[in-house]
Amino acid sequence: MDFLRPFLHQYLFLIPLVVLMLSEMTKVGIESIRQGESLLDGKWLGHLFRPGGIPSTHSAFVTSLLIVVGRKQGMESTEFAIAFVFACVVWYDAMNIRKSVGEQAEILNRLQNWQQLSVRLGHSFLEIIAGIFFGAVVTMIGIWLS
Repeated sequence: MDFLRPFLHQYLFLIPLVVLMLSEMTKVGIESIRQGESLLDGKWLGHLFRPGGIPSTHSAFVTSLLIVVGRKQGMESTEFAIAFVFACVVWYDAMNIRKSVGEQAEILNRLQNWQQLSVRLGHSFLEIIAGIFFGAVVTMIGIWLS
């Protein structure tokens, strides 16, 4: 892992991208296990980058970005303040606004029968917290490696 250290130190912004991918893979694995699917049959591809699920990829990504900006620029910086506000908006959106849209889609699905709209758009509070925790842990490991 020593070969990664200079690269990660130079390109710290890559850590949130790694968090995004690992979070999505974790979510796919959890969803496949919940539905009793084998990861070997290829059905998991349909779960990639779908809304909802645990951990929240959005929450993990913005948490990682927030930590990296705080580490690189300092918690007193304007950049950190912007990253914090951005993270709060994403967390709020993931839990409230997208959940409301999903509830509206469910009602629309009952009213019409020609197209099924996705109702799993938002996240529960637990999914958001799991995303924040996942993003923070993986980011701290990435920073430790850099």
